[in-house]
Amino acid sequence: MVSNSGTDSYASDVAAANGADVYIVRTGSANLASVAAAIDRIGARPIITADPADVLIADRLILPGVGSFGGAMAELTQRGLVSALRERLSIGRSTLGICLGLQLLARGSEESPGVRGLAMIDAVVRRLPTEPGLRVPQMGWNLTEPRHTCRTLAGGFAYFANSYALREIPKGWRGSTFAHGELNPVAAIEQGDGDRLVVAAQFHPELSGSWGLDLIRRWVIGRPSIEADGAEPTAQLASRPAPRAQAVPYDRIGEEPCSRLA
Repeated sequence: MVSNSGTDSYASDVAAANGADVYIVRTGSANLASVAAAIDRIGARPIITADPADVLIADRLILPGVGSFGGAMAELTQRGLVSALRERLSIGRSTLGICLGLQLLARGSEESPGVRGLAMIDAVVRRLPTEPGLRVPQMGWNLTEPRHTCRTLAGGFAYFANSYALREIPKGWRGSTFAHGELNPVAAIEQGDGDRLVVAAQFHPELSGSWGLDLIRRWVIGRPSIEADGAEPTAQLASRPAPRAQAVPYDRIGEEPCSRLA
């Protein structure tokens, strides 16, 4: 089920997010302004940091990123943030990875052979295949659809800007996928619940309109998504084939594109 509408408890969600501190990692490879603006729009308070102590103990932390896998890991290493991030993720402290921030959770990437990621996921990020009618990089809107009953992830159109993705939802994670030809790579994953909720999105929720802001808000407050509230049974989600769609240019959806990716 595609759900781009609010819920009956939307007003309480807005109130719950109001004033919450959300730390954003200064990775050196992200458009921090758009992420900070999204946090501000949901009523929370963005705090940009490169302090390993903040990264480790913050109640809520966003790991954004655009650019190359190897370049981002080099920046995190230079800033002394790798150990703090691994420890934080290993205990499940509330974290949101965005775009490259999802890929960095993996063991490695075809983009940067020999570079070790944060290795919270035992998988390698693969390049999206190029075929007639398929564009790589994927730049535009695509439909995401949960493959499990998720806590925060809901189906809807999201804005993507990527050439690489995980091919399968990792074991032990809940997740959603998008269509790329005959493949259904990972759109987003989540693990945990409440204030111990790790979410990572291959797309840019901060650039995905009100639907994306709702996702960020649910992560901030630890609230279940519409699907988790019982809108559609798990069996129906798991048994239904994923959609076959290619990224839709932004002007066909009616939203503004990402003007800067870094």
